[in-house]
Amino acid sequence: MTLTGPGRSRRNGVLRSHLFVPLAALALGLAPAPALAVASTMELSAAIKSAGGPKDVRGFYTARSHLPLWIRDGRIGAEADTLLHLIETAELDGLKGKDYRPRAIAEAIEKARDGTPRSLAKAEVLLSRSFAAYARDMRRPRDVGTIYADAQLAPRTPSMRDVLREAAAAPSISDYVERVGWMNPIYGQLRTAAMAKLGAAADDDPTAAEERRIVRLNLDRAAALPVDTGQRYVVVDAAAARLTMYEKGTVAGTMRVVVGKPSEQTPMMAALIRYASVNPYWNVPPDLVRSRVAPGAIESGAKYLKAKRFEVLSDWSEQARVIPAKDVDWQAIRDGRIEPRVRQLPGPGNAMGQIKFMFPNQLGVYLHDTPDKGLLRESDRMFSAGCVRLEDAPRLARWLFGKPVTVKSKKPEQRVDLPQPVPVYLTYLTAAAAKDGIAMREDVYGRDALPDKSDRRRLASR
Repeated sequence: MTLTGPGRSRRNGVLRSHLFVPLAALALGLAPAPALAVASTMELSAAIKSAGGPKDVRGFYTARSHLPLWIRDGRIGAEADTLLHLIETAELDGLKGKDYRPRAIAEAIEKARDGTPRSLAKAEVLLSRSFAAYARDMRRPRDVGTIYADAQLAPRTPSMRDVLREAAAAPSISDYVERVGWMNPIYGQLRTAAMAKLGAAADDDPTAAEERRIVRLNLDRAAALPVDTGQRYVVVDAAAARLTMYEKGTVAGTMRVVVGKPSEQTPMMAALIRYASVNPYWNVPPDLVRSRVAPGAIESGAKYLKAKRFEVLSDWSEQARVIPAKDVDWQAIRDGRIEPRVRQLPGPGNAMGQIKFMFPNQLGVYLHDTPDKGLLRESDRMFSAGCVRLEDAPRLARWLFGKPVTVKSKKPEQRVDLPQPVPVYLTYLTAAAAKDGIAMREDVYGRDALPDKSDRRRLASR
């Protein structure tokens, strides 16, 4: 379903709840009077240099010759109002807004109307200090159950100076703050949608309270996704059963996928896609060997295995040898007393299709082609044993490699390395931004009911 709600107004291009207007109104006023004076760049830089602040903030300004970030033409920009609104609603981020001094910021902006270098500099440094602390705390790692198969993909807390550098490098500081650009697009869009809907809801509304809880959980999951600096990466959302490719800060493509069934869930994971395997084998899951392969072998013997292109191996090592079908105790397999390794040879009907994309991990999860496209037309696409089946594997290959992936023979398991590994993030978003509000999805995996370990309101960062 999609959630929308009344009780909003738009000012300076920012949707805001009536609950959170007071401090922003105090800061910018309804009809601000013109500044009494316009400080010169030299005067303002000198005042910023004398304004002090934490070491990281001073270092940021020193590196840019004390040029302002929030002031243009002698006035505080409208992005200060946007920042105030974000801070006032920081509970959505699992933080306490009062920790970032919203009233002091509003008062400093009001005083800066006189246009004096000292007042402007005080407001400038206070805005940077509060913004850096707030953005830094939003980026602190939180435990949402994500497995980091490649440690370099784990979120790390940036320094306040790094946060300010990133903001200063943005083409537009106003756009950067409005879209919560220090996070990732999914986080920023969900947060904006949540404030448009939930900001106006009464605190004692139990439905709104539950919606806030679900949104908080999903914001925490979204925070485990990468800060988007224009790099290439892939996001697989198991709750939506959809894969999205990101490049240069925008969506480069999307496709349907089939993900794990509730009993064999696709995990939340971050890993590096390192290579493609063309003409792959399919290592049949033990439960399917027991329920499907063994009965066929018992009934029809070796001809069944040959027709289905199955073979039994001695173990799971690379040196495993093929065991003749006649030497296998299929009844013991059917009864669950032994679990052999069974694989399907490449070719027509192979469950892996023609290609799979490998990001080595301890759970043996990967993305792969599929010959069975019918399930991809279903609205609920949770049928796999945990891996991700792709609607259009050749298109993903072209995007990853910049060209079609081809090989010269039908030899099994031909490895084609990516010139540069591409991160893939498997996530689970039961709340997501939609065109007309928030799309709330069924919690098929039952993860929303688990205890929340990620409440960052307990942080003591300053």
